[in-house]
Amino acid sequence: MIVGAIAAFLIARPAEAAAVALVLAVDVSESVSSERYLLQHEGIARAFEAPLLLDAIATMPGGIEALVLEWSDPDKIAITVGWTRIANRPAAAAFAGSVRRTQRTSNGLTAIGSAMLAAAAAFDHLPEPAGHRVIDVSGDGMANFGVPPVTARDDLVSKGITINGLAILSEEPWLDEYYRSNVIGGPSAFVLVAKDYDSFADAILRKLVQEVASLQMPAEAKR
Repeated sequence: MIVGAIAAFLIARPAEAAAVALVLAVDVSESVSSERYLLQHEGIARAFEAPLLLDAIATMPGGIEALVLEWSDPDKIAITVGWTRIANRPAAAAFAGSVRRTQRTSNGLTAIGSAMLAAAAAFDHLPEPAGHRVIDVSGDGMANFGVPPVTARDDLVSKGITINGLAILSEEPWLDEYYRSNVIGGPSAFVLVAKDYDSFADAILRKLVQEVASLQMPAEAKR
């Protein structure tokens, strides 16, 4: 049955390339408790069920490709939901369901730069090229292991990849400034803030809507 479902999904894939490929890079380091893990994943799932985001995606030619990656130590980075084309509500609902079924893969240190490089490598496995490539990094702390985020950021921006950030301020109230200086980069890159994990769901929805909306703007209007 699983094989048949996969085959049906592949047959049903839209012929048109997705407007954007989006990697959701989710922090699962030691500071993320089991409750916080669930709040993050439920927040992502709810975002892909929200009419505000679904309406925005519906305006994108070819929809979007989305993937979820969990990160902590460099050797514990894992893709938990593979590339999924989302161009309509049923596809978004299926993606949300996959996110909810995710099982935690690790809880190590905070290797943001290594996570960014792993997220970029996932673009090499897209079913077909997308119009834009965006990495969505969310986390609650500064890097303390692995490749420096600045090094990873500069490398990825030079390859045309945009990195946006969602800073969760529950552990480090200044984290948004750290993300601005060290993590984000590329056309229209931005940071949004969640003051704590209870605020994550609202923040990730606003972030995803802003990302899609920014791609709908004429190039000359982008900053």
